[in-house]
Order: sequence, then structure tokens, then C-alpha cells
Amino acid sequence: MTADPQVSVLIPALDEADRIEACLHRLARDFPACELVVADGGSTDGTAELALRWAKVVETGGGRGPLLNAAAEAAAGQTLWVHHVDTVTESAALPQLLRELRRPGVVGGGLTLRFDRRSPGLSYLAWTSNLRARRLGWIFGDQTMFVRRDALEAVGGFPDLPLMEDLEVCRRLRRVGELVVIPAMSTASSRRFDVHGTWPMVAFMQYLKVRHLCGADPAETARRYRAGPGHWDSWRPGHRSSTLASAQRP
Repeated sequence: MTADPQVSVLIPALDEADRIEACLHRLARDFPACELVVADGGSTDGTAELALRWAKVVETGGGRGPLLNAAAEAAAGQTLWVHHVDTVTESAALPQLLRELRRPGVVGGGLTLRFDRRSPGLSYLAWTSNLRARRLGWIFGDQTMFVRRDALEAVGGFPDLPLMEDLEVCRRLRRVGELVVIPAMSTASSRRFDVHGTWPMVAFMQYLKVRHLCGADPAETARRYRAGPGHWDSWRPGHRSSTLASAQRP
């Protein structure tokens, strides 16, 4: 890593001991000039300790919004690049995103999404996600969002939300500049779809987005996400269940 990196990669993590080292090894190999900052949300499996070999580590509570703000505060770069532990990014992404950020008016963007397993449902989801990102500027975490630090600060940082912080920050960023989608691929894990089923999960995520856009309580939306579509209680208004899906991430 350089002493004064132009780009800092922010990696939110929670109990990812079986994946964190492989993720950081790939990032360090493919993007050696970038600073790596892991924000650990209270792991109990040694994730933070394993990450220290490769990255700066900050530990904090809360969901993804607070984790990303803590990572951004600790980072030195003027470009912040969000990367999930279970996502693989093409090495061509870095020069492409830097080139886009040199264009007047561009404040950030994301990569072209695909999944690590092919199926009609996942192909449809990737296509619609890329279309949504290009048309609406709604870029979700699986597309490894990047943003200029000054633009992020202008909109107050990442929203203090346990879920949908990526959607909400994009809505705010579009008020101050353009968000773009670069050709380089972000290969997202299908693990949550494997647990719950592709089409039930696609429908469930649309349901959660509508809840968010209609002003639903963020903590309740996050609880329903963790419960997953396989549990009817996660759809039913007003019901609180402690059942959590086995596939979780911050």
C-alpha cells in the first residue's frame, strides 16, 4: 500500500473469518496502490485479527452505514471504494473508475454486476440491477460502489442505517453529481440466493426496497432482511421474530 493512497477500499465485515483473508489477498494483489480498511462490526470468530495482516482495521457497532462511516473516517484516500468480502472485482476496474472520476460532474459509481453462479434468475437479476444502476443511479453494495470523498462529505456521509444505506446514499449523491457504471465486472456471491432460493429472494428484496422508500422503520427492515424470505413472519406487518438466516453479512 502507498503511504498516501489515492483510493481507499472499505470492507465492512462481520464474522467472515473463513473469507476475509482470501478477499484481502486478492485486493492487495490486484490493487497494490490502494489502501485497505476493514470495518469490523463485532466479529466473534477472529475476523478482525486475521484482517490485520493485510489491512487497517477499525472496530465499531451498528449496521453497514455506521461501519462504512467508521472505515471512511480511518481511510486516507480521496476516493472511497466499498467492497464486500464475498465479491470479486476485475483488476481493470481501478483505471476505469479513476478515468470516470476525472470527468466533470461525476461523483461516483459502480461496476457491472454478475454472479458467481449462472442461472436464469440470477442472470435476470444482474441485468435488471445494471439497468437500474445506469438509469436511476441506484448502485448497491454488490456492485462495489466508489465515491469521491468530497461528494460523500457533501451529503453527510453514509446514512446511519443498518440496511439500504447504499440505496439512500446514491439518492443523495445524485443531487450533487452524476453516478456512472463502468464496464469492469463485480462478481457477487450467490450464497444468500442459494440459501433462500433465487426468485423468493428477488421478490423479497423488492419488497424491502418498497418498504424503505415508503419510510418504514430501518431497524425493522433490517430485521426482516436477516430473517429472510423463507420465514412468513418477515413479510407480515407488525410481527417480530428472532429467527435469523444462516447467510448474513453487515
